[in-house]
Amino acid sequence: GFHQESEESSSLLQTAVSVLQSSYLDSTSHDGFQYSQAILVENDVFLSELKAFAQAKEAAGYSQEELEETFAFLLFDNEEEAKEVCQTGLRVNSSSISTLGDPAKGVYISKYADCLHPRPWYHGKSGYIVICKLIKGKVKVVSENYTTSYTCPSPGYDCHVAVSRNNVPSKTSDCQAFEQSQYYVYEVSDGSTAERPRQICPYIVI
Repeated sequence: GFHQESEESSSLLQTAVSVLQSSYLDSTSHDGFQYSQAILVENDVFLSELKAFAQAKEAAGYSQEELEETFAFLLFDNEEEAKEVCQTGLRVNSSSISTLGDPAKGVYISKYADCLHPRPWYHGKSGYIVICKLIKGKVKVVSENYTTSYTCPSPGYDCHVAVSRNNVPSKTSDCQAFEQSQYYVYEVSDGSTAERPRQICPYIVI
């Protein structure tokens, strides 16, 4: 059944690439990236938690739009780190960014597949992208906070995004573009923060 497996993995690669390409911020990225191999992450715990999260929020009166599954992206330099996230999930305290919320209370994940790093990719660089399924839930737009008194998760919301600046000149620095296109995702129940928000589910490593 080797042939079948490679067919499956090539269709998985196609799925992954189309997800990535539909999530580019910059249309010139289409020519700039090559993807070689995709691994499906089958983690039943995360999948069932994603479903449980959706059901709980549906019961709480969330709209279909708020419950819609979307994709978000993480970049790792090596395969071990990428695999670890797929096994243990995206946990709090894993981010060096703090502009949208306290990194100890939530996690950061990229909205765009070509804006995964504060510095631009250079030619020949490679890395591992983890494509995650994400249910954004109720999203709150927050101003970026560059102080050390971090913005806390907002009660009644599940996700922070930066104020979008549509008037940004196209020369925005990579670092800013990166910070502005992050989701800050958290899950707070009974006043305590989940170590791993259920609404993010690792899906494919590429």
